[in-house]
Amino acid sequence: MSTRFTRRHATALALSAVTVAALQGVASPMAGASQPGPPDAAPVSAVGRVEDRTARAVATSLDDRRWRAQIRSAALTSDQVDLSALTDRAAAPAGQALRKTVAEGDRRIAAAKGLGAETGSLLRLRLAADSMRGSLTADTVPLVAAATADDGAETITAYDSRGRAHTLDARKTPDRPVYVVDIDVTKAMTAGLGVVDKELTKRGLSAAGISRDRAAAAGFWTSRLDAVHLSDDEEPWVSGDAEIFSIVSGFGHDGAVRVDTVTLPYLDNDGTTYYPNQVLVNWSSYKYNLADVVMMEDDGDTNYQALAKAIADVLLTITDQGAYIPLVNAILDAIPASWWTNDPDYVDSWYTLGKDTSGRVNGARGNGWMTISPYYVDQL
Repeated sequence: MSTRFTRRHATALALSAVTVAALQGVASPMAGASQPGPPDAAPVSAVGRVEDRTARAVATSLDDRRWRAQIRSAALTSDQVDLSALTDRAAAPAGQALRKTVAEGDRRIAAAKGLGAETGSLLRLRLAADSMRGSLTADTVPLVAAATADDGAETITAYDSRGRAHTLDARKTPDRPVYVVDIDVTKAMTAGLGVVDKELTKRGLSAAGISRDRAAAAGFWTSRLDAVHLSDDEEPWVSGDAEIFSIVSGFGHDGAVRVDTVTLPYLDNDGTTYYPNQVLVNWSSYKYNLADVVMMEDDGDTNYQALAKAIADVLLTITDQGAYIPLVNAILDAIPASWWTNDPDYVDSWYTLGKDTSGRVNGARGNGWMTISPYYVDQL
């Protein structure tokens, strides 16, 4: 698996070593006739199926010149076009006809990701690459493809205005303009973390409340994230937006496993070093002077309801034996293979960080590094 940061608004979260386990919830050359995709292609997730159906529906709607112009204008002025809002504003018949498909797609995606109907619209459309902007003229009828969560994809299926499938090279950006149907992973993850936090709090596993109580009477020690860098990996041009999240966990003062969450909204690109000076580990949450950090990537298929249940169910079986034990391997081994779809997009992990750990620490997988330092937060 490779690390992907194609999203411009990538958000990283620090969750807990356990979350790793539950994260994954739940075709002719352009110039030729359509051909089936490769037989060994990765299985398509529920989210991927909705994106593909929506992509084909959008493609067939582009025969309507008036509607095509509205989509073109939106795609050239926004990195992400809300398909629900766009169809609601549509005056052209083709755009109006898409409303039901988009609304149903939003409902199905929310359900697949374990989110409530109140989450709202999630389907988005974007131009696949900035290099296509010049050729996206008023007379051009773009192909439409669904974003892929498969890092190893060699081909991408795109549809034309007659609904015919075309297979594109996943590693070579096409000259012809292509729209990509994706989901707003940032919005989905924000809603999903609310589901996770609520479940962890209900099951007595959230570190946040305990940390606030212990820190109320005095200051507390933290590990500050001074710099972070993740490796540069080649990705398909159509790759969907991804959210990077890390996982921080250890044993609480009562001997139960604790999970903490931290958002890192600045992680936009791989191959880039960021200097956030942000608290990563709050040591007032933990009994032992050791904690684990696991970094993962959400390609859009995470079922947060299942994720929350898996975290709680697994962590509640692990008890304090009088000494710190790493949590990562035990949790991964406890999760059945049926939890995983496509690839799990495990980015990297850092074992046994201590309160006094300082300087550069390389990830166990060799896919990234962090520079951290002890930092004391004084009471006001």
